[in-house]
Amino acid sequence: MRIRDVDIEGAARLAPMAAVSNAPFRLIARECGSAMTTTEEIDATSLVRGSPRALDIIDCYPEERPIAMQLLGCDAGILVDAAQQLVAAGADVIDLNMGCPMPKITKQGKGAALMRDLDATEALLRAMRAAIRVPFTIKIRGGWDDEHLNAVEVAQLAEDEGVDAITVHPRTRSQRFTGKAPWEIIGDVVRAVRIPVTGNGDVTSMVEARRMMAETGCADVMIGRGAMGRPWVFDESYENLPAAEQWDYRGRVIRRHCQLIMERSDARHWVTQLRKHLAWYTEGTYEAAATRDRLFRAKSQDDVMAVFEEHWERAREPFLSMAHYRNARPALAGVEG
Repeated sequence: MRIRDVDIEGAARLAPMAAVSNAPFRLIARECGSAMTTTEEIDATSLVRGSPRALDIIDCYPEERPIAMQLLGCDAGILVDAAQQLVAAGADVIDLNMGCPMPKITKQGKGAALMRDLDATEALLRAMRAAIRVPFTIKIRGGWDDEHLNAVEVAQLAEDEGVDAITVHPRTRSQRFTGKAPWEIIGDVVRAVRIPVTGNGDVTSMVEARRMMAETGCADVMIGRGAMGRPWVFDESYENLPAAEQWDYRGRVIRRHCQLIMERSDARHWVTQLRKHLAWYTEGTYEAAATRDRLFRAKSQDDVMAVFEEHWERAREPFLSMAHYRNARPALAGVEG
């Protein structure tokens, strides 16, 4: 896939997720095969005012390039200033968040609210396009609610204003993340515009990513929640590894991620990040609930890592046993039948 002069080599990439898609997680996803990454949403007003939180989000690793930086806002002037600041900071692509469904965001006229007042959004996109020299993309939803499914209209408007590519999450703002994502809306957008369309929603494996591309015609896929605690989802070779090698692969990735967190975060922040990500990494493994409880009670770096290492050692054999059982089931079924 190519967004103007930026090549994206791969079928799937990490989606922007607030408080999740920070630099260490983005780099881990990239190392596991994510074709490109996008920062979590950056509030344009906070960035222009020099918020430390906003500045931390845009501090990326050189190895992440090309990187897209996502803005959140509804004031054209502020968004233009923020976009220019991001370009100066090294953004290869500027993405505008037009899909966040959270009430605290939409009540300010930001995120998915931009899909309601299309006259204002048209003017906003025109102003940003005129000011941005790097590729400019947007991420949208299927619509505000089931009575206002206007993804196609918004996509065509964006294309007319010079937007270079569009990501479509087909659920509406009112659905948030409930129900099954109606992939057919992605296909409708693909057929309505000439610019590249990225699909998003209910993809938890590269097999599903390839299926979304085949069914909708989208150029590539963003994986969000399906990558939380599973950044190896981007590695198509992972599923073909023997169970023991899968387990060792996971362990290497997790330890690498923990090291990046501890190197980058301050003392107040790293423990929260470690606990959160390790809780996701242990999901579905042996005694995961008890381990998560111990993780969230651990106070120091050494304690957190000791809990993880002890769990990882204990959980290895149950993982291998379950993998053997799953692989043996078809043959057993044939014997019993």
